[in-house]
Amino acid sequence: MDKRALGSTGREITTIGLGTNYVGGHNLYSEVDEAEGVHLVQRAVDLGVNFIDAADVYGTGRCEELVGKALAGGRREQVILATKGGILFGDGRSGVDNDPKYLRAALEASLKRLAVDHVDLYYIHRPDGKTPPEEAFGTLLRFKEEGLIGAAGVSNFELPQLERAATAGPVDALQCQYNLLQRQVEAEVLPFCVDHGIAFVPWGPLAYGLLGGRYGRGFRLPDGDWRHRSGAFDEAAYARAMDVVDGLKALGEEWQLPPVSLAIQWLLSRPAVASVIAGAKNTAQVEHNVRAGADALTPQQIARISALVDGAPGA
Repeated sequence: MDKRALGSTGREITTIGLGTNYVGGHNLYSEVDEAEGVHLVQRAVDLGVNFIDAADVYGTGRCEELVGKALAGGRREQVILATKGGILFGDGRSGVDNDPKYLRAALEASLKRLAVDHVDLYYIHRPDGKTPPEEAFGTLLRFKEEGLIGAAGVSNFELPQLERAATAGPVDALQCQYNLLQRQVEAEVLPFCVDHGIAFVPWGPLAYGLLGGRYGRGFRLPDGDWRHRSGAFDEAAYARAMDVVDGLKALGEEWQLPPVSLAIQWLLSRPAVASVIAGAKNTAQVEHNVRAGADALTPQQIARISALVDGAPGA
C-alpha cells in the first residue's frame, strides 16, 4: 500500500488508514458489536494498513481498550497508532479542555487503556476556546520530548488556531472534516498545510457512509446516532448528497469502480492529504476501503469528479 510522510517525523503512514469510532463506540452508535470491532482492526493491519486512529472519547474509553486488545502482540509494532484527547467525558463531565494538566492526565489514561508506553501520534481533539492554542500544543511538544508521543497534531482547528499552535513548534498532522460534499478546508487550511509540511488527515471522508452509495433517498438515521450532528443528513444537504452519489455511481459504472473508490481517490489527489482514515463497522467495509486505495484514477477522471460535484444543485 502507498505511504506518505507524517509531517516532519521521518515516518510514513499508509494512504488508507482506519478510523475506529465504531470500535466500542457505544456513545456514538445504537448497536455496537465489540468482537467485530476487534476483528476489523486486526483485519486492517493484516491487509497492510499501518495507520490506526482512535480517541479517548469514543465509547468513553472503550474504543482505546478494544484497539489495545486488537493490537496486542505483534500487530502493535506494525502500526502508527494515533489517539486524541481534550474532550471531557465521564463522571458527569462534558465539554472541551485543553489545559496542560488535563491533557497530561488524558494522555496517561489513554496509554493505560491502550496498554502501551507511548503513542505514535497524539492530537488535541478540538480547541476549547479558552486555552491559548500555542500553550496547548506546546504541551504536546513536551510529551514528544518525554517520549510519550512520537508526533504531535491537532484536530478540528481552524486556520487562526492552527497558525497559533504552529508558533509553539512544528505541527506534524492536522485532522479535519473533509470530503466531496464538505470542503470548507480548501480555501485556507490546505494551503497552510502544504506550506508548513503538515500531514492533512481528513475525517468523514465518505460523508458518514453517504459517498459509499449505501443509502437511498428514503434513508433515515436511527435515533441517537451521532451523525445527526454532522449536518450531512439535514434535509437539503441530504438531497444534494444523493444527487452527487447518483453521479458517482454513473461514473463508477463507466469506469467499473465503486463510488467509495472515487470518493477516496479524489481525496488522495488533494494537496497535503496524507492518509484517508475511513471508518468501518465490519471487516467487509475495511476490505472495500483498502481496495479503494489501490484504484488509482487519472487526472482526467479526478477532474470529472470535481466537475460533477461543482455542478450539483446547491454547490
